[in-house]
Amino acid sequence: MDSIEIAFTALSHRMTRLSAPAPIASVQPSLSSLIDRVNAAKQHYQPGLRR
Repeated sequence: MDSIEIAFTALSHRMTRLSAPAPIASVQPSLSSLIDRVNAAKQHYQPGLRR
């Protein structure tokens, strides 16, 4: 075996021993909610616009 084959085999063995990533527990905000927040921030920083 070449050194690259040995390294690849070792890496493959390590990868098979890894556990699966845990799912993200937090609830992600909806896309429309994020868009509303961005639009509100844009209106806040527009020059000459009063609330």
